Amino acid sequence: MDLLLFILSLPVLFTIPALFAYKLIEKAGIPGWKILIPYYNLYVLVKLTERSYWWYLWLIIPFINVFTFVLLLIEFIKGFGKTAMQDQVLVTLFPFFYLPWLSMQKIQWVELADRPKIKKSMTREWVDAIVFAVIAASIIRIFLVEAYTIPTSSMEKSLLVGDFLFVSKMAYGPKSPQTPIAFPFVHHTLPFTAFTKSYVEWISLPFHRYPGIGKVKNNDVVVFNYPSGDTVVLERQNEDYYQIVRMMEFDQQNKKGANYVEGMGRDLVWQRYHVTARPVDKRENYIKRCIAIPGDTLEIIDRQVYINRKAADNPEKMQFRYDVFTNGTGLNPRAMDKLGITEWDQVSNSHYILSLNEESKKQLEKFTNITQIQVRNKEKGQIYSPIFPHDPRNFRWNEDNFGPLVIPKKGTTVAIDASNIALYKKIISKYEHNDLEVNDSTILINGKIADSYTFKMDYYWMMGDNRHNSADSRYWGFVPEDHIVGKASFVWLSLDNNKSLFDGKIRWSKMMHTIH
Repeated sequence: MDLLLFILSLPVLFTIPALFAYKLIEKAGIPGWKILIPYYNLYVLVKLTERSYWWYLWLIIPFINVFTFVLLLIEFIKGFGKTAMQDQVLVTLFPFFYLPWLSMQKIQWVELADRPKIKKSMTREWVDAIVFAVIAASIIRIFLVEAYTIPTSSMEKSLLVGDFLFVSKMAYGPKSPQTPIAFPFVHHTLPFTAFTKSYVEWISLPFHRYPGIGKVKNNDVVVFNYPSGDTVVLERQNEDYYQIVRMMEFDQQNKKGANYVEGMGRDLVWQRYHVTARPVDKRENYIKRCIAIPGDTLEIIDRQVYINRKAADNPEKMQFRYDVFTNGTGLNPRAMDKLGITEWDQVSNSHYILSLNEESKKQLEKFTNITQIQVRNKEKGQIYSPIFPHDPRNFRWNEDNFGPLVIPKKGTTVAIDASNIALYKKIISKYEHNDLEVNDSTILINGKIADSYTFKMDYYWMMGDNRHNSADSRYWGFVPEDHIVGKASFVWLSLDNNKSLFDGKIRWSKMMHTIH
């Protein structure tokens, strides 16, 4: 319904600048009243500029219609002989002023067939070509597909570092850009700069998702904006700001003792580093597997994920960390490479720590010098402080034994109190923009005492297939629906950055590989 109202309102919005073209339309030989009728005025402009009727269809497709309408205005003023670059810039940026000004000039409408051919300079041709390419590529990137590179090993062996893949925006529906004015084809930082933002925030659009082919399902491989990336330490962008603060608070608590005051660690972070906030669409892109969807009950028992009390299907190439013991002889690096084992540390001559999937584990067990292979597993109740919700008093969870936890669903209501507010703090305050105060056992939302909360959005739970080397929802919590970018579709190129081109740098077996 919201999308329908949005589409219906667009022709009305386009009528506003058309009002200022009233006199120009009459000079073009068309009764002025026709430009005042929503929908019909778009047809008038398409016909007047002698464009294909496909343009009319593009004019009702959200976001694309903005570019189409601007191009129509440019073609329209060309009929009055205004072909200079400065005229096109003015009608694009300031139609409310330029069109009335143009109507007061001594100008005459010339039909397309009667217009003299304009010979463009080489510079003008290049500028036109570049502008068109940027607009076309931006539309494709925002609404259809976007290229993405795997930067970390959190999804090994399903996806490898150096995999280049396409992300489908249509799978779940493309989002309207929150920061529409930005340097093209870069994410959040201008090229050749360390910290300069590539976007401006004084024009910001609300979250809106257009219809897609489907919805996020369990086990989909999803690209999303990093939820904890709302605040970033620029000198340490690969680390979670909130974890940096927690560790600094812990450090100050140990150093100051009785003189410690909560917040000292945070203040120290802000003093030492450059800290910035980022809008949703400019946060880092992460890729993980969606383990649980809204309404699911998630639990991890000895590394096995359970969804709604049933063992979840495990990814085919899921990895864990293992302690591997030998008879004193070392492990051959070439043998490790042949098995596809890329993450391993040597503790001693007879003790190694390796990341293995089930297949590589079985192959390794055949080695004659292997005496024992033991999976690493934190016992139930063993606290690990970086684990969400970072409240060891009420939640004695770790990465191997976690939950049970119900994934928030839009419209559902949950009881909140001092014992569970840690689960929902960020949802209430950061993601759904409420003023939250927690004073001992009293919870205030927007200044009112609250003992329950109704979610405004759907949330998801993401985990990497490389379970013991993945910074995922177990560490920072839920992924809101407005952070979902798209579905990973297929790998079109895969490069092993540790090898040369002549030594197998291209992973041919991964080329054009569909992602499951």
